[in-house]
Amino acid sequence: MASIYNRPAVTVIGAGLAGAEASWQLLRFGVPVNLIDMKPEQFTPAHHQTGFAELVCSNSLRSDRLNNAVGLLKEELRIQGSLIMAAADHSRVPAGGALAVDREEFSDYITQRLKQHPLLTYECARVDAIPAEGTVVIATGPLTQGSLFENIQQALGATTLHFFDAAAPIISLDSIDQTIAFRQSRYDRGSADYLNCPMDQGQYEHFVEALIKAELAEVKDFDRETVFEGCMPIETMAKRGKDTIRFGPLKPVGLSDPRTGKRPYACVQLRQDDRADSMYNMVGFQTRLKFGQQRQVFRMIPGLENADFLRYGVMHRNTFLNSPEVLTASYQSRLQPDWFFAGQMTGVEGYVESAASGLLAGINAALRACGLSNTYIPSAATVCGSMAAYISDPAVKHFQPMNANFGLVTAPQLPPDLPRRAIKETRQQALIDTSLSEIRNLSKRLPAL
Repeated sequence: MASIYNRPAVTVIGAGLAGAEASWQLLRFGVPVNLIDMKPEQFTPAHHQTGFAELVCSNSLRSDRLNNAVGLLKEELRIQGSLIMAAADHSRVPAGGALAVDREEFSDYITQRLKQHPLLTYECARVDAIPAEGTVVIATGPLTQGSLFENIQQALGATTLHFFDAAAPIISLDSIDQTIAFRQSRYDRGSADYLNCPMDQGQYEHFVEALIKAELAEVKDFDRETVFEGCMPIETMAKRGKDTIRFGPLKPVGLSDPRTGKRPYACVQLRQDDRADSMYNMVGFQTRLKFGQQRQVFRMIPGLENADFLRYGVMHRNTFLNSPEVLTASYQSRLQPDWFFAGQMTGVEGYVESAASGLLAGINAALRACGLSNTYIPSAATVCGSMAAYISDPAVKHFQPMNANFGLVTAPQLPPDLPRRAIKETRQQALIDTSLSEIRNLSKRLPAL
């Protein structure tokens, strides 16, 4: 489809990953964009950077392998011309089989590409109500609150739900004792991109005891039953049982302490957070401990006795729509057809998933703004299409945020006489091939980059 010009502008509210991606897709169609974000005049408790598409938790976009659902989703987005994936590939830092990025470089890339586009107008302002006219993409994130939140709730007649999310601390590399911490990727896959702090049984048990007893920061309306499993605070996990975190983020499998030549009893991993290789985040250490308690307890970890905390872990409440009640698979409101939603507020969970929702919302908002009635929705045989189907399926009861996973994707048909031992590998390869083939064909409808 050729680019279309001289169309009414679309308002995009929110310049996070979803809003930035939606804006980029609109611009590809030649649709003018009015992008509104309240930063840097006002920040939420989770935000610190002034630029667009800030990564508020980890700097990792998770696996980059095609045999992983989020890895396949990344490739689907690349094929469809995703700005977020272009930025991630541009700013990537070593992280084994994962795609991790330099946060500042990632945000700067996206901010500059959007602000330099002649069809984009940027306004720094707080939005308290959705514009009464024109097509709008609402990507205000899971921290949406106040009068805007009430306006959305009233207009959609929807119930809203919530969960609690958390971020892990970031530590200065210079303060990590590398006579104790060692570099290795699990099972020696790829290069040695992780720093590992090994623990013996006594150190581990002493650490867990202190972690459980540590004082927690107050979080308004906190309810331990509404913590998202994929971002659960380390202390919450520890309270489930003394070995829970040893089989979770502190699992030692695939690692060998060079001082002993043996697998540690438990191991804390740290991952590079910036291209300069000066900042490392504590993998899986999302927390709501008070800052002083983080210093005290996390410095009990061997190798982190003198840790310099560049950022402490924090927790915040996330709100999301009961999307199956109110959204279609194009992320369009059922009651307000000029409204499109994107990002975590739709119930997708994760950076890449948020970008995928922004891509589909942006493309479909562009089609509507251009006066076209057709939609752009990949089938559930693709990862991005399966997530769109999940958030819009009225049959889904007890709706909860969802990461990309192969359980949502329509399984391909396999030959009936396939040997049992070959089923898993054959099914996975068929799923990958089917997904990428459909996305390549479908993306031919998109304007050229």
